[in-house]
Amino acid sequence: MDTATPVRRRVARPRADALRNRERIVAAAREMFVEFGPEVPFDEIARRAGVGNATVYRNFPDRDALAREVVCAVMDRTSEWVERALAEGGDAFATLSGFVHFAADERIGALCPMLSESFDQHHPDLVAARDRVTELITELMSRAREAGQLRPDVEFGDLMIALSQLTRPLPGTACRGIDRFVHRHLQLFLDGMRAPARSVLPGVAATVEDMRRA
Repeated sequence: MDTATPVRRRVARPRADALRNRERIVAAAREMFVEFGPEVPFDEIARRAGVGNATVYRNFPDRDALAREVVCAVMDRTSEWVERALAEGGDAFATLSGFVHFAADERIGALCPMLSESFDQHHPDLVAARDRVTELITELMSRAREAGQLRPDVEFGDLMIALSQLTRPLPGTACRGIDRFVHRHLQLFLDGMRAPARSVLPGVAATVEDMRRA
């Protein structure tokens, strides 16, 4: 009878420098997607990240893989911010407003064009990140609505569509520098979301289900 202790295989963990390289690539890609759009060449991303082209392709075999990582990273940071804000409590509408301004700094509107028709919208990583952030933002809005601070005819889709439109860079060099108005215009939008409502909104509210079907 063989009584030898079985050899346990050790799962190799990514080295610290490999993880740092991956983080630098994602950060550089996010900046360049915002500045130049989703078709920016990989070699330009590698140059800004301070790594070689081979390192980029070793981590991300194609553009969709890199774009997905960038989008998921933004959504994960947003979820973490909302979780902390919910745990801290405080004024519900102030927390909702804080989220809107945080999301603007994350350049959510600029990242939306990356989700093209060819992009795998059903990838498990993307779905998990999207479901998590959707649930948390919905909770933020529910708190403000229950506190009587958010007008009852505003839904998740209304908030996210407006946030995307108001934070998306305008095309053309003549529009550079327009970013300085983003937070100002977001505050005007937030004031319009406050209860009591001063007008009747045309059309119907965009719900989470509407956004998922879109």
